[in-house]
Amino acid sequence: MARDFAGWLSSHGWTVSTDTDVVDIVAEKDGHRVYVEVKGASAAPGLDVDTAIGQLVRRMPSEADQSVSFALVVCDEPLSVEAAVRAPQRILDLLGMALYAVDEDGGVRQLFGRA
Repeated sequence: MARDFAGWLSSHGWTVSTDTDVVDIVAEKDGHRVYVEVKGASAAPGLDVDTAIGQLVRRMPSEADQSVSFALVVCDEPLSVEAAVRAPQRILDLLGMALYAVDEDGGVRQLFGRA
């Protein structure tokens, strides 16, 4: 899934790095950077989504920086998508966080926000 999303970002003009110990993907384009956490299908999608949001929040700079945003990518299956969109959109907006889903064929769908 991370490879699919990284490929999708690359196809949209982002320079992508997956060799990072900070998050799953770091991408840059036009002076903007996005940090991405990817969570695959699991038995506890709600817990995985909450964990990923927490991981992204821990990576946020202490000062507001409009050139940095964050994205959570989940498996495009009902339980994972439901868990992801359960996060309040107002809070995700304040955090500058986008949500995406990747299907089993590697197709990417934007659920909320934008990288």
